[in-house]
Amino acid sequence: MDGDMAMFLPAFGAAVVVVQPGTLTGSGPGTIEGNTICVEGDEADVSVPGVMYMTPQYSIPGTGTLKIEALAGDQVATKTNTGGVAVMLKGGNFTAKFEVQSPAMQPPPGPGGPIPDSSPSYDGEGMFINMNMKFQGT
Repeated sequence: MDGDMAMFLPAFGAAVVVVQPGTLTGSGPGTIEGNTICVEGDEADVSVPGVMYMTPQYSIPGTGTLKIEALAGDQVATKTNTGGVAVMLKGGNFTAKFEVQSPAMQPPPGPGGPIPDSSPSYDGEGMFINMNMKFQGT
């Protein structure tokens, strides 16, 4: 529901991200205890900019944005909906993406400047932390 958290895991392939949670904003017409219910598609609005990362090769930190790439199959209700749209469920782990904005750097091997990370993004996972302990969708 509105205000629940998306918690990202720090391992994004070769990159280690200093993760911060994202906040879900519900858009469904239904509510639970006054909070708007999150429906399929609301995950696309989660964005956590300005997060630091580095890799074993690129040890000078860079920054980027955490996003939810796709929900897991058990994070979308098959029967429960609001306004004709499937509600989101806690489920397992979603697929996450870390999009590089300012690349991490490799210390220079000799004279000259540091070498930037050429990867535009890294894939990872995350999970939802929900406040709803009363209702269960299917």
